[in-house]
Amino acid sequence: MLKSDFHMHTSASDGKLSPEELINTAEAEGLDIIAVTDHDTTAALKRALMAGEKAGVKVIPGIELSTIHNDESIHILGYFRDNSYDNEDFQKFLKEMQEFRIYRAKKFIHNLYEYFHIDLDYEEVSKRAKGVIARPHIAKAIIDKGYPYSWNYIFENIIGKNSPAYVHNKKVSIEEGIHILKSLNALVILAHPVLIKKTPLEEFMKYDFDGIEAVYFLNSKEEEEKLIALAESHGKLITNGSDFHGNGKEDTKHGYLGSVNMKEEYLQRFIKELFG
Repeated sequence: MLKSDFHMHTSASDGKLSPEELINTAEAEGLDIIAVTDHDTTAALKRALMAGEKAGVKVIPGIELSTIHNDESIHILGYFRDNSYDNEDFQKFLKEMQEFRIYRAKKFIHNLYEYFHIDLDYEEVSKRAKGVIARPHIAKAIIDKGYPYSWNYIFENIIGKNSPAYVHNKKVSIEEGIHILKSLNALVILAHPVLIKKTPLEEFMKYDFDGIEAVYFLNSKEEEEKLIALAESHGKLITNGSDFHGNGKEDTKHGYLGSVNMKEEYLQRFIKELFG
C-alpha cells in the first residue's frame, strides 16, 4: 500500500523546511507520493520535483490558493498534471497575491499594536521569514519578542479569524479560484472542510470542485466519516493531508507529514484522475 500526503508547505510560504529538506523528511518517513502545496505560490515546485526524483519520492506539483466566501477564508488545493503552473498569466496573478500579502502583513502588524499593544517591526519579521510573511511568522515574532503568549493562544486569540487584528487575504472568489486552476488543467480540491465555520458544507458542492480533503489531521473519526459520505454522495474525489509546516510532531495546529492515511481505493481514484 502506498503511503501518501497531499498537503504540505515549504519555506517558500509559511513552512519551516526548504523544498529539499521537506522531500528528505518525506523519504525518511517512508512516504511514496506527496504534494507540495504552498500558499499562493509555486516557487518551491521545481526544486521539490528535482529533490523527489533524487530521493525516489513521487512529487505532485500543487498549490493552496486562498479565496474568500461569506467573509471567511476558503482554501483550494490545486494539483497540476504538468508544468502548467508556469503559465505567464498565472504567475502574474500569483505575484499580485504576494504583493497583497505584503500589505496584509503590514496591516496585521499595525493592528497588533492598535488592539493588543504588541509592537513588531515589519522589516525584522520580513527578514526572518525569508519570503512571504504569513501568520506563523508573525506568531513566532511575537514569541521571540518576549510576549508571554503560547503559540496556540496567539493563533486562537490574537491573530485568529475572530480577532480584531485579523486581516483577510486578497479577495478572490471561489468561482474565480476554481476557474483559474481548471484553466491550467489542475485538479481542484476543497481544503480542510473541518475548518469552515460560517457556511454549510453542502453549499460548496454546487461549485465545480473535483474533490474534498476529507481525511485531514484535525478531523475526529465522526467528522471524517461525514466528509467521506458527503464526497461520495456527490461523486467527489477524496484526498488526505497533514497540512505539514515543518514544526515537528508537537505542532497541534498543523499535522506531521504522513500522519493521516486514507483507503487505497481513494488514493487510486485520485491518482487515476490526476494521471489517467
